[in-house]
Amino acid sequence: MEVLDQGLNPIFTDPDPDKAREFFRNKSRAMVDKRMTEREAVEKFVHDGDYLAIGGFGANRIPNAIVHEIVRQRKKNLGFLGHTSTHDFQVLAAGKCFNRVDAAYIVGLEARGLSPNARRYMESGEVQVTEWSNYALDVRLKAAADGVSFGILRSILGTDTFKMSGAKVVECPFTGKKYAAVPACWPDVAAIHVHEADMYGNAVIRGISVADLELARAAKRLIITTEKLVHNAAIRENPTATSIPFYLVDAVVEVPYGSYPGNMPYLYFSDEEHLAAWMKAEKDPEVFAQFLDTYIYSCSNFQEYLEKCGGLKRIEELQKLENLVDV
Repeated sequence: MEVLDQGLNPIFTDPDPDKAREFFRNKSRAMVDKRMTEREAVEKFVHDGDYLAIGGFGANRIPNAIVHEIVRQRKKNLGFLGHTSTHDFQVLAAGKCFNRVDAAYIVGLEARGLSPNARRYMESGEVQVTEWSNYALDVRLKAAADGVSFGILRSILGTDTFKMSGAKVVECPFTGKKYAAVPACWPDVAAIHVHEADMYGNAVIRGISVADLELARAAKRLIITTEKLVHNAAIRENPTATSIPFYLVDAVVEVPYGSYPGNMPYLYFSDEEHLAAWMKAEKDPEVFAQFLDTYIYSCSNFQEYLEKCGGLKRIEELQKLENLVDV
């Protein structure tokens, strides 16, 4: 297949499907108890230098307990899949955990504005960046989930996003049409937050999943954090509701309110006041260093962080906001 044009920036993951297949061939598919703490999950499955992907979308359904633990354990030199990554990116940037990013949407917290610290870090020269669209990253994950080395799309052709990507323009052997070929992406490790899961890893997502189903199948190691741990019998009662099956999962961590201060659809709204506090503290690096010590480094786990942010009283307020009904 002839390459007609290509983007300028590097690819941070190996798109060779046979190498990925060799890894998955040796991965256990056993239906065993996978429960552990966030500390144990990060210690076991997130290593310096790994390529990391985070589930959810924007500030919705992010596995923030795992993100905090990655920063608390001072993981470094990670690659990162920036697929509309807002507060999770903000937290990882605060810990300077990554040094290379596949970027579709980063730094911005949507309507909340730009993260001052994440912007400083991205402008520091310490991070390599390759640009993609959201859809291009989804196609990359889908190619990996399908076990092939690349996927194709048309939407980035002729754009500066293509120019700053690692994609290539190829000619269709059937029609002669031009397509952008994007390399498959198999993250070394991914974390996805869900509504319910059993101890084996069967997981239920309510509402939109965006790219998480593809991510779950592409990731070499997968950490599931869940609002609620349920008995396997509850999964078996409605098996078609299972979004992610057990054999893809390596760790199950029960973390009630684990997306806070992000939104968990149908359960609790995002804590806009706390997100604003992050943005304000970030303006002054010295103030922000103390902020991080208070809310991450001095906390032994995510529950301590929640208590410092108002505990159950604040969560109850956010639950009412999420389920507010107009009359």
